[in-house]
Amino acid sequence: MMRRIVVGITGATGSIYALRLLKKLNSLTNVEVHLIISSSGVLTLHNELGIRINKLHSMVSVVHNFKNIGDVLASGSFRTDGMLIVPCSIRTLSAIANGLSDNLIVRAADVSLKERRPIVLMVRESPFNLIHLRNMISVTEMGGIIFPPMPAFYHKPASIEEMVDHTVIHAMRLLNIEVPGPVWEGI
Repeated sequence: MMRRIVVGITGATGSIYALRLLKKLNSLTNVEVHLIISSSGVLTLHNELGIRINKLHSMVSVVHNFKNIGDVLASGSFRTDGMLIVPCSIRTLSAIANGLSDNLIVRAADVSLKERRPIVLMVRESPFNLIHLRNMISVTEMGGIIFPPMPAFYHKPASIEEMVDHTVIHAMRLLNIEVPGPVWEGI
């Protein structure tokens, strides 16, 4: 059965997480990926990784216009299996927490929350101030998962790519997408 996953990319630092996530999802034959990327996300992707948005187009099933709040992703009748916002800017977190659906990423997140579909926000900003934390609490109370991309070291990563992949795999597992990767097996 084909799974339908929405991926939002915003202008926060951490474009490498988005790229690795899309590569992992693209390697799965049973996942249809719907991508929304903000204009700031496009700039950050180019600034951090030196790549342009068209490189991502080949890794996804459908690219949606960030400004089109009338898109199918803006409706609960368009069934999805979850959403990941990778990376998630503080602006996007704030808009989601306060119901300000002024772009398609935030509107699709709002739909995920109202339809009780899983949504993971890889919030990229630190340190957090009280407003950030309150917005994270608000989204968590609504059913969202706040997942700042913090590397784990128990699997003894040998590269930045292994650290990023471990984080991305963990986020995918939160949407019940099983992919091979290290798991904690206890001491």
